[in-house]
Amino acid sequence: MSAFWNIWVWSITLVVILGCTWLLLATRKGETHKEATEETLGHTFDGIEEYDNPLPGWWFQMFVATIIFGIAYLGLYGLANVKGFYGWSSAGQYEEEMAHAEEVYKPVFAKYAAMSIEDLQAQPDGLKIGQRMFANNCSLCHGATGAGAHGFPNLTDGDWLYGGAPATIKQTITNGRQGAMPAWGPVLGEEGVRDVTSYVLSLSGAEHDAEMAVRGQQQFQALCTACHGADGKGVQALGAPNLTDNIWLYGGSFAQISHTIRTGRNGVMPAHKDLLSDDKITLITAYVYSLSNK
Repeated sequence: MSAFWNIWVWSITLVVILGCTWLLLATRKGETHKEATEETLGHTFDGIEEYDNPLPGWWFQMFVATIIFGIAYLGLYGLANVKGFYGWSSAGQYEEEMAHAEEVYKPVFAKYAAMSIEDLQAQPDGLKIGQRMFANNCSLCHGATGAGAHGFPNLTDGDWLYGGAPATIKQTITNGRQGAMPAWGPVLGEEGVRDVTSYVLSLSGAEHDAEMAVRGQQQFQALCTACHGADGKGVQALGAPNLTDNIWLYGGSFAQISHTIRTGRNGVMPAHKDLLSDDKITLITAYVYSLSNK
């Protein structure tokens, strides 16, 4: 934590403690009556009157005790970058627990890391570990079952942007991916976008306008084949999707495909090499591979 945020956290904490102390004492000092009274504050709500009685002594003492506890806690355990009397810090506690977990589980991960991805398919306990790590690190985008969502690939259907071989999957998880589909709207114009959309729909046998598709084919061949290939079946080395299999990352309707062609797409798969060790990535790879290789 930087010096600025360290000072910021301490300032807020001390202001809150001092503010609560002032409010408690000011309220106590400003009480009209020091003992219970029959006098009211002069207003009635739903037939109920509020008596002008002082704060009960035990209640006041509880507030004082919480303030003293807070100050004592700061002294013992510290706050932000400043350690207390015990020398404890949340960061230190985290590092200690992570070191303990590493010591306990490292032999388990090492055992599975020595196996190939194919051999791990016959290790249900190893796949369960991979599944739990997938749930913690990957399910936010790809879903709990790996079925994906709009803009996030389905990992269960055998259709791969960059390839579904074990080594390729591991490389994707380790280093991440950066997909880029340029915006062709300014180049094609709106009519051209509709023509190319019709041709793209024809590649997967979807309903389309034949006349528009003929015009769109020429534009597709000029602008799109470098990535998607002359036959539209994609190039995995580039992460360019197959347009003939009726599997769509951003939707396969006329409007959705038009939007993709018009404005482009920019997908990012984050790298996990700085978050997970190689043996853990191996187990996640094995689990992901198992989703489409039953």
